[in-house]
Amino acid sequence: MPDIIHLLPDSVANQIAAGEVIQRPASAVKEMLENAIDSGADKIELVIKDAGKTLIQITDNGCGMSETDARLSFERHATSKISSVQDLSSIRTMGFRGEALASITAISHVEMKTKRHGAELGTHIIIEASEVKSQEFCQCPPGTTIMVKNIFFNIPARRKFLKSDNVELRNIIEEFQRIALANPEISFSLYNDRKIIFQLSPSNLKQRIVNIYNTTYNRRLIPVEESLNIVKVNGFIGKPEFARKQRGEQYFFVNKRFIRHPYLNHAVENAYDELLPEKSFPSYFLFLEIDPAIIDVNIHPTKTEIKFEDEKIIYSVLKSAVKAALGKFSITPAIDFDVEPLFDFPTRTKDASTKQPTVGFNPDYNPFEKRQAPLTPRQISNRDNWDKMIPPKDFSFGKETDSNTDSVPKLIEDDNSDMAIQLPESNFLQLHRKYIITQVKSGLMIIDQQRAHERIMYERYLELLSKRVTISQQVLFGVKISLSAGDSELLNEIMEDLNLLGFNIKADKNKPFQYIAEGIPAGTEIENVPDTIDRILHNYKQGLIEFAQSKRVNLARSMAKNLSVKTGKVLQQAEMKTITEELFSCQAPEVSLDGEPTVKVININKYFNHKE
Repeated sequence: MPDIIHLLPDSVANQIAAGEVIQRPASAVKEMLENAIDSGADKIELVIKDAGKTLIQITDNGCGMSETDARLSFERHATSKISSVQDLSSIRTMGFRGEALASITAISHVEMKTKRHGAELGTHIIIEASEVKSQEFCQCPPGTTIMVKNIFFNIPARRKFLKSDNVELRNIIEEFQRIALANPEISFSLYNDRKIIFQLSPSNLKQRIVNIYNTTYNRRLIPVEESLNIVKVNGFIGKPEFARKQRGEQYFFVNKRFIRHPYLNHAVENAYDELLPEKSFPSYFLFLEIDPAIIDVNIHPTKTEIKFEDEKIIYSVLKSAVKAALGKFSITPAIDFDVEPLFDFPTRTKDASTKQPTVGFNPDYNPFEKRQAPLTPRQISNRDNWDKMIPPKDFSFGKETDSNTDSVPKLIEDDNSDMAIQLPESNFLQLHRKYIITQVKSGLMIIDQQRAHERIMYERYLELLSKRVTISQQVLFGVKISLSAGDSELLNEIMEDLNLLGFNIKADKNKPFQYIAEGIPAGTEIENVPDTIDRILHNYKQGLIEFAQSKRVNLARSMAKNLSVKTGKVLQQAEMKTITEELFSCQAPEVSLDGEPTVKVININKYFNHKE
């Protein structure tokens, strides 16, 4: 029987190995940017076309390479970073394996021009699928320029499964941002299809964060600094009130290398304790400087995972540093979270007068008003069911009273409590500024005000998008909106549909990532427009990740989540009545956008063994 084991050709072996290192255009961007940083460059330019599928070009002003080094740099395991196993324990460069360029050339067309400082001529090399096509001397500026064209051209299956240009571009921007954050002293620029996305000058870390994201981050950040023999921690964390429902801006850097580490992430979140709202996550930009001898960065192909010699010590130091930073800036709870008031209505004596709570509002605008459209059979059925539950006219909490007059409320006593709670005489009652309670024939109906209004607004926005009807409130002076590059691309993607929902947003031609809102949905507070857009984009991204919904469904969901009535808002009788009626005109009134119940009906008779 003949021998069946044989060595693979270099071209095949390189393609297989490339799959571990280069998974998408963003992977090539990461590897080449790290090489540029290792070259000692202080100015790096990234140019991409078609989200990196057609072209990725990186130009740096680093040390450059000689003719021999230029040719050898494309060989697998050829590196200038290490020469022995012992060198692995003192690695401080980004790259060291000598795999990146070999992997990139295996699956693309590569062209490189490089020249050392002081040299008269540079070197020009062209490689296709690991095969050198030409090598010659050339005139070029000091430093290195590498062009990667037609990535995965020889692996159709891999190229076919690349995502849309918008998705791939966002991945490239994310890799670019990580490296730019880790090296604020270096000038970076990014161009996509000849359009500038980033132009970052050398700066300190805080200014780099603000330049990458937007100016609102200037007031969101708290500095962190801790220095011990084993580790030095510095950077910034986000204030608790700016926590988000999705893990967004969370960055760990160890010796300037971006890493993912769930254990350390837990240390940061644990340091916030009860300061964070439920299911919310803080932002952070934290740098750890550690002796390379007590960490191992060589455990993952992309070097984004690190093994620490003693994780528990790092955990404790990190948690302590974050906790100290929060304490230094007096970020502490202002209320006792262990005590929950039962009702939002004060108890009063017979002779005392109580001022009714009021809510400031525009008398000419009803946020719950909408144009009447013919009801669907499902909506008619829901409305009929609601009408059947309504008690007779004389069956209510009490006679309706004018909010400006004093009436004697009924007194309800809980047998299990010493507290006497007085309820106003009205058809609708708000409990904990969260629930709407009203009477139905069988007993009580309880509605979650936020979930209910989200359902109402969601179906309303879907209707606007399907009919392409725009209802916008024009503003006298345009509202300026500043976004990060990633959010800017996302806004451009959904701009047309967003404007159908009442916004009138235009790009500022003189400033990248700057927009002007000339119109807003009726009822939106002008001063809250930038934060509203920020939250809409955040929820939209979360929907893309979690629900894989269509663009319009996702946008309607994001709008409803952000512009609906929130828990904590005091509602007037008319508002509670409108929410209740509008809810039962919806296609699916009984369930929220997250699949949770919006309404519960309590049958009181069964609790007292009364017959129906």
